[in-house]
Amino acid sequence: MVLSDLLIPAALRRTRAQRLFADIALILGGSLLTALMARVAIPLPFTPVPITGQTFAVLLVGAALGSWRGGLSMVAYLLEGALGLPVFAGGAAGLARLGGPTGGYLIGFVAAAFVTGWLAERGWDRRPATTALAMLAGNAVIYLFGLPWLAGFVGGFLGPKGALALGLLPFVVGDLLKLLLATIALPSAWFLVRRVRAL
Repeated sequence: MVLSDLLIPAALRRTRAQRLFADIALILGGSLLTALMARVAIPLPFTPVPITGQTFAVLLVGAALGSWRGGLSMVAYLLEGALGLPVFAGGAAGLARLGGPTGGYLIGFVAAAFVTGWLAERGWDRRPATTALAMLAGNAVIYLFGLPWLAGFVGGFLGPKGALALGLLPFVVGDLLKLLLATIALPSAWFLVRRVRAL
C-alpha cells in the first residue's frame, strides 16, 4: 500500500472501471507534477545538465504511486515530451532532447520511479531513515542511466570535462537537499493521513 491508495476513497474504487480511471488519473497527475517541476530549471554554463526539480518529482511520484503506476507515470511524461509537449527542463520538448546528453537521465526516471515505488510498497516511505534510503536508491538509479549516456557525449567519465565532473559532482548538494525534503515530506504525509483516517 502506498499513499495514493489511501487518498482515493474506497467508494471511488469499487468497480474495475473506477479503479482504471483512478489509476489513469494518478499516472497522468504524476507526469504533470514532473512537468511542472521541470520548469524549475537552472542552466549551468559548464555542463549540458541543468539543475531541475524533476528528480525530486520523480522520486515523490514513485513513492506516492507505487512501482508500476510510478513507472508508467514517467513513461507518460517521456511520451508527452517526445510528442512535442513542453514538459522537459525549461519547457523543452521533442525526440532530440531524449537523444541528447540528458537523455539517459530522462530514461532513468522510469526505473527510478519504479524502484522508489517498490520500496515504498514495502513501507520504506513511512520513517525518515528508510525514506532517505529509498530516495538515495532512486537517485542512484537515475545516475546509473544518466552518467554512462552523458559520457558518450563528453568523452568519458573522468577528468574535468568527464561525466562525473559534469553530470554528478555539481548536483550532490542539491540532491542531498531534495533527499532531506523528501525525508520530511513523506513520513509527515503518512502521519497526517493516519490522523485524518482516525478521526
